[in-house]
Amino acid sequence: MADLTPPRLIHGKTLARSRTLRRNSTDPERRLWSELRDRTLLGWKFRRQFPIGDYIVDFCCVKGRLVVELDGEQHAEQQRKYDVQRTKEIERRGFKVVRFWNHQVLENIEGVAEEIILQLEEGREKKE
Repeated sequence: MADLTPPRLIHGKTLARSRTLRRNSTDPERRLWSELRDRTLLGWKFRRQFPIGDYIVDFCCVKGRLVVELDGEQHAEQQRKYDVQRTKEIERRGFKVVRFWNHQVLENIEGVAEEIILQLEEGREKKE
C-alpha cells in the first residue's frame, strides 16, 4: 500500500532540526556560508543544513550533486563509523561528499573554496 502522507510531513522532524541548526551555526559554518551564499562561488547555488533523507548535511549544491561537510574534533574517532555510514547513504542518493576540518575553513578559506570548485567542475565533466 502506498504511503499517502503529504511529503512535507514525512520529514517534518528533519526539517525542524535543519532550521534549528541554521539558527545555531558554528563559526566555521558561518565563515564557509559567507563564501557559498548568493551564488558567489562561480554561480553555483548552495543550501545550508539541507535535509537529504534522514540526514542533514552542512552544505549542498543540488545541481552539482555535491555535499560539503565540516568536521570538528568530535568527528575524529567517535563519529568515524557513523560518518562512513552517513556518507554511503548520501552517495547512494547520487551526491558526492567532500569533508573539511573546521580549522581548514578558518585558516584557509580560499583553499577550501578552490577545492569545492574543483569538485563541482569534476562533477560537471563526468556528466558531459
